[in-house]
Amino acid sequence: MPAMSRSDCIDLSLVRTSPAELDVDLIVVAACHDADGVLDPLEAASGGGLRQARERGEWSREAFSVYSATMTDPGWRCRRALLISAGARAEWSVERARRVAAAAGRLARQRRAQRIAFVTPHDPLTPAEMQAIAEGFVHSSFSEGLYKTSDPELSDLRDVQIGSIGLSKDHEAAIVRGHTLGCSANLARSLVNEPGNVLTPRRLAERAAAAVQGTSLGIDVLEEDRLERLGMGLLLGVARGSAEPPRLIVIRHEPPGAPAHRVLGLVGKGVTFDSGGISLKPADGMDRMKDDMAGGAAVIAAMQAIARLQAPVRVIGVVPAVENMPGGRAIRPGDVLHGASGKSVEVNNTDAEGRLILADALWYAAELGATHLVDLATLTGACIIALGHVASGLFGGPEWWMTLVRETADRAGDRVWPLPIFPEYRDQLKSEIADLINSGGRPAGAATAAMFLREFVGDRPWAHLDIAGTAWAEEPKPYQPKGPTGVGVRGIAELAFTADRWPV
Repeated sequence: MPAMSRSDCIDLSLVRTSPAELDVDLIVVAACHDADGVLDPLEAASGGGLRQARERGEWSREAFSVYSATMTDPGWRCRRALLISAGARAEWSVERARRVAAAAGRLARQRRAQRIAFVTPHDPLTPAEMQAIAEGFVHSSFSEGLYKTSDPELSDLRDVQIGSIGLSKDHEAAIVRGHTLGCSANLARSLVNEPGNVLTPRRLAERAAAAVQGTSLGIDVLEEDRLERLGMGLLLGVARGSAEPPRLIVIRHEPPGAPAHRVLGLVGKGVTFDSGGISLKPADGMDRMKDDMAGGAAVIAAMQAIARLQAPVRVIGVVPAVENMPGGRAIRPGDVLHGASGKSVEVNNTDAEGRLILADALWYAAELGATHLVDLATLTGACIIALGHVASGLFGGPEWWMTLVRETADRAGDRVWPLPIFPEYRDQLKSEIADLINSGGRPAGAATAAMFLREFVGDRPWAHLDIAGTAWAEEPKPYQPKGPTGVGVRGIAELAFTADRWPV
């Protein structure tokens, strides 16, 4: 079967050929340790090496444990094989399939294999599992050492042949869909990985324009004069301290025949570098603040995937892009800003800048016709305290929209967890001289930040995803290196295919 999808970094194809007949650099076999018969061909071809490895304890039952084998059987065309544990059969899931494939891809790259075959632990696979495997392999092809001039530690993975039986047109479509979503997630990761001196607001707008080339998407980039005419004083206020001018990136997906009463608005925080402004952040860890535009990167990348996958609903992506710097014109604690919505905000913490730019952007998405809203932002350290680096915080309403966003995100591998915004949290945002203050302080910091955003969405269904803890992997895992994760891309892209479940 020919390759069904291609990118500059990786080809994916489905094959029905016996593993012994595959002409590749490396065969990767993923297996559950308690699955009968799965490893028999590998056991025989390796001359009993696998059995001996298990007896010596070289290959454990723990998920992602690895054993390298040499194929001594002359009937095998490939002489190198790698066994990766998928854990117990009861632990197998779509998410485990995604992670095992990503780990397999990275292991292959460490071994300088460019063409590999992947033999699956369960046959037949479901289309959802096949899509996840495709996503995992594309995820593994991302190279994080963007500016390294020495020899790369990992080779490029060019060709992955996924072996399976019982294939159907649904499996073929699933691998194409997984490849598309994986490539878009890698686009977001590449944007987040750029340093702040390279990816300025203007450059982010240029990269967004490049990302939509060749698709049906339309893009409009609003510069300072248009932002001033719209009265976006919150966004412009944050940008004042920087020599880099702000941008508001608007991307539209308008498929023919899409209903006018269902329009998804995606808004992503695009702070290309966050010093904290006058409320300056500590030096330790400030270099990581290049990732404060991860929400904006997710929106740009998701819009690309939405167009390529031909979502049947209209979608508007809005990314406010600024630098938050402590220049001579920077806003000060105590300043009052006026948003495009007409609300006034007293700034009591210039490091709570993300909610300010999102407020104007959410208002603008609604003005452009969005009927349902989702925003993504690396918004609060408080969300990291609450959920760590395992799940993104989910806020919003009504309940049916929250449930739909959560189910869609979880299914896509972007785990979220609902947190409350009780009415009492509004009391922490009271100002003596303006409609709101921009920071409610440390208590319930993630909830009060979400409550602030709620003031600018009206009565539309709205979900806020706080991805502060999930946008960047602090420690490497077998399936995820340290660095940008691309969180949110798959979840919000898949949300554009749920419009038939939205109440009119």
